[in-house]
Amino acid sequence: MILDAEFSGPKDACGVFGVYAPGQPVAHLSYLGLYALQHRGQESAGIAVSDGETITVVKDMGLVTQVFDERRLAPLEGHLAIGHVRYSTTGSSTWRNAQPVYRSVADAGFALGHNGNLTNTEVLSTGLGMLPGVLTSDSELIGELLANEYGDEPRSDGRDLEHALEKVLPRLAGAFSLVLMDEAHLFGVRDAHGFRPLVLGKTEGGWVLASETAALDLVDAHYVRDVEPGELVAIDAGGVRSIRFADPTPKLCIFEFVYIARPDTQLYGHSVHAARQRMGEALARQAPAPADMVMPVPESGVPAAQGYARVAGIPYGDGFVKNRYVGRTFIQPSQKKRGTDVRLKLNPLRDNIKGKRLVVVDDSIVRGTTTRQIIALLREAGATEVHFRVSSPPYRWPCFYGLDTGKRSDLLAVDMEIGEIASYLGVDSLAYLDLDHLVEATGSPKESFCTACFTGEYPVPVPEYDTKHVLELESRSLHVPGEMSGAEHA
Repeated sequence: MILDAEFSGPKDACGVFGVYAPGQPVAHLSYLGLYALQHRGQESAGIAVSDGETITVVKDMGLVTQVFDERRLAPLEGHLAIGHVRYSTTGSSTWRNAQPVYRSVADAGFALGHNGNLTNTEVLSTGLGMLPGVLTSDSELIGELLANEYGDEPRSDGRDLEHALEKVLPRLAGAFSLVLMDEAHLFGVRDAHGFRPLVLGKTEGGWVLASETAALDLVDAHYVRDVEPGELVAIDAGGVRSIRFADPTPKLCIFEFVYIARPDTQLYGHSVHAARQRMGEALARQAPAPADMVMPVPESGVPAAQGYARVAGIPYGDGFVKNRYVGRTFIQPSQKKRGTDVRLKLNPLRDNIKGKRLVVVDDSIVRGTTTRQIIALLREAGATEVHFRVSSPPYRWPCFYGLDTGKRSDLLAVDMEIGEIASYLGVDSLAYLDLDHLVEATGSPKESFCTACFTGEYPVPVPEYDTKHVLELESRSLHVPGEMSGAEHA
């Protein structure tokens, strides 16, 4: 699936990074870690660094390489740091909502980065007595809750933030993988369901926290373990301490395996790349098609297409050249139609396509607009048949745990059967991978995943309203899925 500012798929979760390494260039390590996590958020980037006395935060809108250069990194000296790349799920895409979030409390301060999305944002905000618009993201809300738990006087043990976390974390609902820091401590947090990944790594003279294992590789750290669901990890001069704030009920978002995570990442101890190839293999057995070539939709469709071709015994080939230099925003000659988005990203290899029957493999179809444009490009290039294969089930329910998929009414598969979707897309045949085969390909048990986007079975009650802008509106009412009307379930 291709994700762009104007493309129709779900936008990524955020990426978080943290490092405690006295004597090491922690700001530069954070820069590298965020660069490895850039795929998880492209709206803004930020780093906070502590030298033991002062926390300095630098953040701005844009990609990591646009926000940071040597001039900005050089002054950020210290022994611990956190970083964040953002795609907004609660709160608009503005500088104010860029992270890390910083709060000054008495003579101290702390900073945090958040990957996920709270589902009880309105309740928590109302409990604070905050007027609409005072806080504009759930991450800011977490910061405010923590600041309220600081005492009037600093604790003698210096663990003010740690004790505030122990009080606040049990009150949060939804998805939250967090990195936090005060002047002397680094913290990692994962909600009780572990919707979003967070790993602990060891580097020379210190420790690293990251959303994905791929970020550990880039800073020359080795993987130690996952931060467990319901766990608070505290890192300081004494090493690593573990504090349990909730009983674990693991429900990792299965879409991490399907699309979000980098293919060179490990989830639940399994290679994401290998899992995606197994998805394609299962898809070839489940939904074979007569064809001359199997091709992916670049780039997340590549591993599944490779697996499909291997099992089907059909040659694997490239049907598109991807323009790697088109960013998330670009000048368009007209705002009337955004069909040029796909053409700017992908150009068909006509010699590979003309006169051929194609199996085209992608990881998912969410709204369908982009997929329809891709099929049109293949038809224009002379494909005689297009058999579209999707390495996940129909996407029928919005995510409230850290992905921005829009409203349920925006999702293509909500009101259409497979045949109707095929007609809409203009393909000769269409097939999705069954959920059981998808889970089997991951190598982990079904009960360890959240599959709500495919099944509508939400592990945590979710609000009916648009959570992205809830703090920017005057009021909303909470509903759990079972309380939705029949029309909304249709």
